[in-house]
Amino acid sequence: MSSLVAYEDSESEDESQDHAEEGASASAQTESSEQSQEVEVCNNNNSKLTPSPQSFTPVPDQTVLDYHRNTSERSSSSLHPHSQPQSCSDREIKYCSSKTTQDKHFRDAAAPLSLPATQGKISSLQTLSHTPQGFCDGVNPAKRHFTVPSGIRPYIPKRQRLATSVETVDPKYPAEQVAGNWTGENQILSDVSVRVKPYLAHKPGAAGIPRRLLMSLGGHHGPVNTVQWCPVPHLSHLLLSASMDKTFKVWDGAESGRCLRVYTCHSGAVRDACWTPCGRHLLTGSFDNTAVITDVETGQQIAKLDNQFKVMCAVLHPSNPDVFLCGGYSSVVKAWDSRSCKMVKVYKAGIQQTLDILFLRGGVDFITSSDCVSRDSADRTLIAWDYQTTAKVSNQIYHERYTCPSLALHPLEESFVAQTNGNYMAVFSSQPYRMNKKRRYEGHKEGMQESSEGTIWPRGGYAVQCEFSLDGTILASGSATGCAHFYDYHNARMLHTLHAHSQPCLCVSQHPILPATAATCDWAGEIKIWN
Repeated sequence: MSSLVAYEDSESEDESQDHAEEGASASAQTESSEQSQEVEVCNNNNSKLTPSPQSFTPVPDQTVLDYHRNTSERSSSSLHPHSQPQSCSDREIKYCSSKTTQDKHFRDAAAPLSLPATQGKISSLQTLSHTPQGFCDGVNPAKRHFTVPSGIRPYIPKRQRLATSVETVDPKYPAEQVAGNWTGENQILSDVSVRVKPYLAHKPGAAGIPRRLLMSLGGHHGPVNTVQWCPVPHLSHLLLSASMDKTFKVWDGAESGRCLRVYTCHSGAVRDACWTPCGRHLLTGSFDNTAVITDVETGQQIAKLDNQFKVMCAVLHPSNPDVFLCGGYSSVVKAWDSRSCKMVKVYKAGIQQTLDILFLRGGVDFITSSDCVSRDSADRTLIAWDYQTTAKVSNQIYHERYTCPSLALHPLEESFVAQTNGNYMAVFSSQPYRMNKKRRYEGHKEGMQESSEGTIWPRGGYAVQCEFSLDGTILASGSATGCAHFYDYHNARMLHTLHAHSQPCLCVSQHPILPATAATCDWAGEIKIWN
């Protein structure tokens, strides 16, 4: 049973409702408004029911009930012709505000209460639900709580509707559908992991090599393309994962291994994902042609931008996180401003597709990797761009006939590495752009299989990623054999091999704070934490 609440200090539409109720009970005689009140129920035989001050249990006329139930049903059906539930898997999730929509339904449904034919009858069906001692208890009649039959929608005062909408919904950034209900007990960014806390007061030491399995995280129903630890030290226990099952998730990767939140704002496979420097937002790129910035805590979408091509990679500008670049199944790379949701720059490469984007130090230049490889040369496999002028700085960086599905920047030196489909990683200097032919990192496999999901990977292989440790001494890479390999960056010697997965290992992410801790993910959708 729903409640009908009226306030004596409500605004104009509340006062009109109070006048309607007073007109319906004008024939009732009262000696004191604070001690007693009589309510008349008029049925078709003009009979009266006068309750005693200590009990009030009227039997409503069935005709009146039917009339109001039919009136409410007709009003609801005419106001909401498209109230059938729709499946989120059949369409792209759009911006919506569930609280604002619900408030509008209550305002529209309150219209039958003001009809002249029902003013005298609705008030006769109201019963006291929260005053068991009758009317002589000193309660203000204007603030009594009533109940109405289930066929009639309750009236919500305007003051209460406005207060509810302000507290729960930000009209600028409406909330998207997120698995689970957000409550104060489920705040992601408020807690500091007990395991990470002892390392916050000290400068990170030398990176170590993980050797034993700490925990296994299951929950994705498709290949996990990437995993990434949060870059903020006190939030570094949070682990981000992006999957081909159209979702991306945030996990507690340091202690419990629990999935803290599932984000379902994409209608296609999530190909790339990364944290913003503040740790409060996530940038994701998907095969549904969109790039989305999402609030970690609330699940609200800060920006959702249509690139008009399948997004393979999305990268934030290092000195201006409000700007990010998107590349994918297109001959162009687009730069977006998340504040205005507008495209600010376009980089025309004339290539088939962009596999990865890497900003160099300072964000003045960036490198793009493509699958454009000819029989005689590969002069457009890696291209250096000037960010401001959108001009090509160099396209004579890598001359071997292999594609490079992944790029990684050294955290301290002016150099970067490229993962190649030639089953090795090549190292390049960024000033000038030159490949070091004497040093390459070998021993892992890119694989030449095609995706079971029908996805066309570069040259038929897997998009295996590589990553540096925070101090730049260890270079880690996945492998199509399911192993995770760790190399000494300076001499290219393999330090250790983890037999991590039975399916191809697509990414290895080393923890920025905890020593000898890493996360791996595979083609079967499994995530593992190693120590």
